[in-house]
Amino acid sequence: MFRPLELFIGLRYTRAKRRNHFISFISLISMLGIALGVTALIVVISVMNGFDNELRTRILGMVSHATISSLDEGGMSDWAATQKKAEANSHVLGSAPFIEREAMLQGDRVGGAIVRGVLPDQEPKVSEVDRKMKAGKLEDLVAGRFGIVLGRELSYKLGVDVGEQVVVYAPEIQATPVGAVPRLKRFTVVGIFEIGMEEYDAGLAIVNLEDAQRLYQMQGPDGLRLKLDDMFNAFGVARSLAEELGQYYRVRDWMQGHANFFRAIAMEKRVMFMILSLIVAVAAFNLVSTLVMLVQDKQADIAILRTLGASPLSIMGVFMVQGVVVGAIGIALGTLFGVVLALNLEAIVKFIETQFNFTVLSPDVYYISDLPSDMHWSDVGLIALLGFGFSLIATLYPAWRAARTQPAAALRYE
Repeated sequence: MFRPLELFIGLRYTRAKRRNHFISFISLISMLGIALGVTALIVVISVMNGFDNELRTRILGMVSHATISSLDEGGMSDWAATQKKAEANSHVLGSAPFIEREAMLQGDRVGGAIVRGVLPDQEPKVSEVDRKMKAGKLEDLVAGRFGIVLGRELSYKLGVDVGEQVVVYAPEIQATPVGAVPRLKRFTVVGIFEIGMEEYDAGLAIVNLEDAQRLYQMQGPDGLRLKLDDMFNAFGVARSLAEELGQYYRVRDWMQGHANFFRAIAMEKRVMFMILSLIVAVAAFNLVSTLVMLVQDKQADIAILRTLGASPLSIMGVFMVQGVVVGAIGIALGTLFGVVLALNLEAIVKFIETQFNFTVLSPDVYYISDLPSDMHWSDVGLIALLGFGFSLIATLYPAWRAARTQPAAALRYE
C-alpha cells in the first residue's frame, strides 16, 4: 500500500527504539500532559454545563418562560378571553393567571417577601411548585379561606409552621375613622415548599388568586404566565402574542429576570475553558523540546535524506508527523478518560464520599449538594480539536529547524 515518504519515516521514527532514552521519556511526559489537560478540560466543562442546567431547571421550576402583564394597575379584567387567545398559539404549552406584589409578613418574627396569587388548578401548567411541596398541598389554597404557602427558608425566618397564622401587610394605605392604616389580612399557613434556590425559598409566598385580589383590591390578575415549546425563543413568542391581543402589555421572558446570573455562569465557563486550555498548551509545547532534541539526534539521518533528494518540506513533514502522532495519542487518551469521568462523575463522587466518609458539597452549606455533569459532544470535539491545533503548532519550529540542516555540515564528522 502506498504511503507518503514523510508519513512512512515519521511513523518509523515514532515506533523505533531510540538510543537516547531521555527523549523517549520527555515524549511520554508530553503525551501524558496532553491527556491530563484534555481530561481535566472535558470534566470541568461538563460540570459547568451541569450546574448551568441544574440552576436553569430550578429557576424555571418557579419562573414561567414568559409573562404578559397588563399595564392597567387594576389588573387584566378580561384575562379568561386573553388566556384562550394565548393558548391558541402553537408555541404555548400552558398558561396561568397571576398576581405578584411585595408585602411584609409577620409571624413570630417579621420579614419581607413577594406574594404571588395563583389558581391552584392552573399553576402546575407553568411551574413545578406543586411537586416541590414539603408539607401540605397547593390545592389547599381555597378561595376565601385565606391560606398561604411559604418557602421553607421564609417559614424559618418568620418562625411559623403549617397550621399557624401570619399577617400579610400590603404596601398600601387605606383611610379609616382612626386614620390612615396599612392594608392587612391574616392568613393561615397551609403548606411549605422547597425549590433549592434561596431567592424563592426565602422570599416567596403563594396565595389563592382571588385572595390576592381582595388583599390588593384588584379587578383581575396582573397578567398571564406562559410555558412555551422553546424557552430560548420566549421573548419573541410573547411579543408576537402581545401584538395579536391588540392592547398594550408588558412582555418579559425568564432570561430578563436572571440575565446577570446566567451571564456570570457563561463568563465563568469561558474563563475556566481558557485557563484549562493553557494546561493543554503547556503540555503540547513540551513537544518542542522533545522534537528539538530529536532533530539534533537525527542530524546524520536528515543529511542522508537530503543527499538522496528529500526536499526541506519533506524533512519538515517527517518531524511534524512525529509530533502530531504523540499529540494525537495524548488527545485520544485524554478524550477517553474525560468522557468516562464526565459520564460517571456523580457515581464516582458518591463512591469516594462513601469510602472516605466525607461530603464534597455539604447540603448544609450549598443548595446544590450533588456534583452535576452534563457532557456535550460538541464540547468534546472542540477540546480535541484545540489540543490537536496546539500539537500541530508545537511541531513547526523543530520541523523548520530540521529542514534547514545542511548535509555537508551534518556529515563532516561522521
